[in-house]
Amino acid sequence: MGNKKHFILEGNVVDVVNQRIFKGRIHARNGKITKIQETDVASNTYIIPGLIDAHVHVESSMLIPSEFARMAVVHGTVSSVSDPHEIANVLGMQGVDFMIKNGKKVPFKFYFGAPSCVPATPFETSGANIDSGDIRKLLKRDEIKYLAEMMNFPGVLNGDEEVMAKLKAATDNGKPVDGHAPGVKGQEAKIYGQAGISTDHECFSRDEALDKLSAGMMIQIREGSAAKNFDELIPLIEEYPDKIMFCSDDKHPDNLAESHINKLVSRAIAQGYEPMKALRAATYNPVKHYNLDVGLLQEGDPADMVLLDNLVDFNILEVYIEGELAAIDGKTRIESVIEERPNLFRAEKITRDDLRVPAESANIKVMKAEDGQLITDSFETKAKINNGFIESDIERDILKIVVMNRYEPSKPAVGFVHNFGLKKGAIASSVAHDSHNIIAVGTDDDALEKAINTIVESTGGISLFDGENSEVLPLPVGGIMANTNGYWVARQYSILDQKAKSLGTLLSAPYMTLSFMALLVIPHLKISDKGLFDGDNFKFTTLFSP
Repeated sequence: MGNKKHFILEGNVVDVVNQRIFKGRIHARNGKITKIQETDVASNTYIIPGLIDAHVHVESSMLIPSEFARMAVVHGTVSSVSDPHEIANVLGMQGVDFMIKNGKKVPFKFYFGAPSCVPATPFETSGANIDSGDIRKLLKRDEIKYLAEMMNFPGVLNGDEEVMAKLKAATDNGKPVDGHAPGVKGQEAKIYGQAGISTDHECFSRDEALDKLSAGMMIQIREGSAAKNFDELIPLIEEYPDKIMFCSDDKHPDNLAESHINKLVSRAIAQGYEPMKALRAATYNPVKHYNLDVGLLQEGDPADMVLLDNLVDFNILEVYIEGELAAIDGKTRIESVIEERPNLFRAEKITRDDLRVPAESANIKVMKAEDGQLITDSFETKAKINNGFIESDIERDILKIVVMNRYEPSKPAVGFVHNFGLKKGAIASSVAHDSHNIIAVGTDDDALEKAINTIVESTGGISLFDGENSEVLPLPVGGIMANTNGYWVARQYSILDQKAKSLGTLLSAPYMTLSFMALLVIPHLKISDKGLFDGDNFKFTTLFSP
């Protein structure tokens, strides 16, 4: 890729700042827009500012930032507001620095935050700890734009000293704070917002979002690989256009190959919402909120521009980042980067005996996965018991779920989950929010053992055992990212995803759903490497019920 010294784009200019569309000609030189002329020349093309993902964990794409950029730019994305929370839970400050340094090796505009909750809770084993002192050091850096999502919302509501110190560090440095408060409404939402938290991407309902808007927060409408809140929340853009942003939060590589923020803009327009409002949610609003150096098609702005065929089909023809042609006709122009592979992985292989669960009671608590949601339900039921041990019950779809510490040799924690629907075999992953221990679900102990041990042998990845053979997609960077071509990773992931579905699961994204079964900060019943966890009361609970 080379910088064009001077070039001109002609088309219908979508001016999101002044909220008008006009026939125009944009002149760019050395990466900046030097002049914008109104013309009377008819055109079939539209020029819009580059799109922005207002909240994403790049690591969830299973790609390092440079590869994420290569794929996202094809869809008109030129920038992301990125929380390096996942790699920070594995490698701490070293992980944050890795993301920043790798991101700088490509022209894509990554804006990273200081991860506020590492570890997310004290109820799981992580690879690192980032305290308020570390947060203050990070926030002093110009390249750190904000305090990333404050997931410890109970700590905010209860005035926890360490949590409040992190929030104060953001205030002292004049940087915004991202929120994460699923289900928080009413007076609690008001307290959360008054603590200085300015966004939330975890709203499940319109009522919840309205409470948070009233509390002064902006709402990030999320549509990722697992959590999908677009349809529920998009009506808000009509009444609150300046308070809405679009984000993916977590986007697996196969989905990233298909679309990104462009899909949310085009869906909003297709549903009858004003194109200007939809585009501002993906451009103007995040630029102003996070103070991003991303162009908005104004003279003097960086030449971050996207050329479209029209505002209905939203087919992306060309993408420019600071005047560089970054993608054309669905092909990326950003080159791959050869990168190192930092990791922390000390888990050892397990045996089937490690997975046995003595029946202390005839009744057990069962997690219930919800397709398209991070939240889980729970229920109690009679266990399937054989020779004094509880087994997976394939007929009733009550399967063993296992989480094992990947940072040191340990015995796994075992629970039971409903709605995965596997009829044979097992799937496993070392992508398990938020601490990224090994997580697996399977129909029997033999299958679980093989799927888990395949991850151990690869020092990270996603795996599958189909009853006869094991397969794995290695993720050698922190056990959560690959350092190879993103399109290859997307294809391999898609193959494993389809094979998981051939085992019987009806989940739209089984690996993504699996990765959130250990996310303790989302209600209701979850599991960590230390045991079954009650997300409503924020404490461990027993597997057995009377």
